[in-house]
Amino acid sequence: MAKKSKKQQQSGGTPATVALTAAGVDFTVHAYDHDPSHPSYGEEAAEAMGVSPDRVFKTLVADVDGTLTVAVVPVAGSLDLKALASAVGGKRAAMADPTLAERTTGYVRGGISPLGQRKKLPTVLDDSAEAHATICVSAGRRGLEVELSPTDLAKLTEAVLAPIGRA
Repeated sequence: MAKKSKKQQQSGGTPATVALTAAGVDFTVHAYDHDPSHPSYGEEAAEAMGVSPDRVFKTLVADVDGTLTVAVVPVAGSLDLKALASAVGGKRAAMADPTLAERTTGYVRGGISPLGQRKKLPTVLDDSAEAHATICVSAGRRGLEVELSPTDLAKLTEAVLAPIGRA
């Protein structure tokens, strides 16, 4: 799992890695062979990279009062929809239709990245990310993760930090 040069990232990169490179952010790309039979994309990523599941974050898209909103939470837990709604000043949240999430973000389910999305969506990052020097999120396709500081992720996505994850 070697760090790719900026040139490699731009030429064969995803919109997420291209966005990170353009922003001048330090990050590491981790690639692994995706197993379609694995029951959890996030847990598969943690296992394949040998990283604790509390440092690997999944990107979920929810509908908060009619507005698609991105939630970034540890793969070891789940999303608290009520807390997500509260974090963005909403009343009610539900998971978004997967087809709508894919169409809006430009990524496929299991590979949705909080970075480089087709349409910029409000984003909430679980505040547990602050406990780690770096976290891993999808790089925009199944079997590809980026490792970066939670501060850089929050800055690039203009994320609100809030306790939206449940153990």
